[in-house]
Amino acid sequence: MARQTNWSDDYWLMLLQLYLRKPAGLKAIYSRPLVDLGIELHIHPQILHSKMRVIANLETPRVERIWNTYVNNPKRLSRAIRMLREMNGFGMAEEFYCGVDVNETFEKDFRHVEGDDNVTPVMLIIILDLYFRLTPITMVPETPEIKELSKLIGISATRVTEIMRIFRHCDPYITHKDSISDPLSYPCHEVWQRYGNGSIESLTEYAQELKEYFRN
Repeated sequence: MARQTNWSDDYWLMLLQLYLRKPAGLKAIYSRPLVDLGIELHIHPQILHSKMRVIANLETPRVERIWNTYVNNPKRLSRAIRMLREMNGFGMAEEFYCGVDVNETFEKDFRHVEGDDNVTPVMLIIILDLYFRLTPITMVPETPEIKELSKLIGISATRVTEIMRIFRHCDPYITHKDSISDPLSYPCHEVWQRYGNGSIESLTEYAQELKEYFRN
């Protein structure tokens, strides 16, 4: 059984609150608040972003009514959203949905991988993008790009280079005589299968979008 994830008109209130958060306006697709809301609602951030555009442009009469009702009354908006969240699962969402399978898709990319509580698939995707823009000799902790990326995503530069070493073992154009044993071997292989054999330009564009999640 899968929990329903269809759009509900109640979600306009949550999006409006996020839209009004300073600096007010349309938020980046993979900004942390939008991703967190997407994970809560099990709705992809791209869909939420498109809905937020509707708010920005007041495209429907319903959205315009919601705007007029709450835009100058943030406390009223917060109360309404608090009530909505309390109603989720009758105030006991975890117990209510116990034993119910949730059909997750993008959410998994933002959760820690098995074997390393400090790394997520999103981080691996961003590291893979940098992997394709460096040469093996520059895949060292002292490289400025690696230091900058490690600071952004919150893991050490040494760990970034270790992950790049795993990606080198995934790279079909590199021959290796040694083997590698690391808990991230399988997650890195999965990310390589998804993105390592496709368009580098598309990967770079996606990685740049994902970096917004770590800038909040």
